[in-house]
Amino acid sequence: MATDKRIPKAAKFALGGSAGMTAAAVVQPLDLLKNRMQLAGKDGKKKFKTSFHAFTHVIRNEGVLGLYNGLSAGLLRQATYTTTRLGVYTWMLESFTKKDKPLSFPAKAALGVTAGACGALVGTPADVALIRMTGDGHLPPEQRRNYKNVIEALYRIAKEEGIATWFRGCSPTILRAMVVNAAQLGTYSQAKQMILQTKKIKDGIFCHFLSSMISGAATTVASMPVDIIKTRIQAMKTIDGVPEYSGLTDIIVKVSYTFLH
Repeated sequence: MATDKRIPKAAKFALGGSAGMTAAAVVQPLDLLKNRMQLAGKDGKKKFKTSFHAFTHVIRNEGVLGLYNGLSAGLLRQATYTTTRLGVYTWMLESFTKKDKPLSFPAKAALGVTAGACGALVGTPADVALIRMTGDGHLPPEQRRNYKNVIEALYRIAKEEGIATWFRGCSPTILRAMVVNAAQLGTYSQAKQMILQTKKIKDGIFCHFLSSMISGAATTVASMPVDIIKTRIQAMKTIDGVPEYSGLTDIIVKVSYTFLH
């Protein structure tokens, strides 16, 4: 008789969260550069021409360790977002799956989008801290928040701006997560199908690698507009009771102006 060696659910969630945190640590420098470039055009001028330009600017002014500013927030975000997304998806999958009748792909995609939205909601406070900590270096020294770590960031945000600020930009954060999950699921399957139809590449590691690369590129393009809006909202300051942006339309207009000029 075979012994049931299934991994406990709690362990699966912990492993999923740990994997997300490991990935966050690896891509932290790229995430910081992305946030800096998204915030650099707030004054209507493009500060960085390319990602390499942004990279050399950070190295020159903040050193190599400057690329890892906000790492603690990135780790917390992945711990909360990934664990919640995995937990919600697994629970819904088991709840809606009938015996001997697996769910269809559209149904699984809908569950993935829903789980992504739930994870984004839970991960928003850490995301706000991450955006502020990674973007701090683009501000003049006298305007920097200088959070030491994610715990201090969340404490000061709650104390100075109110707990509601933890969830600033929640709507675009959730929308971005939904777009990312939908794009990943759809483009990966489609890319794999098209690659196999060429009959030049077999279904294997290389096929999955190419499909993932195509899916990642498509997902980035699809989610970038919402990502920029989210970043601007979460990083904005309130000066004398007046926020930097009057609303979503104001952000879209200013971002579009910077892009076109």
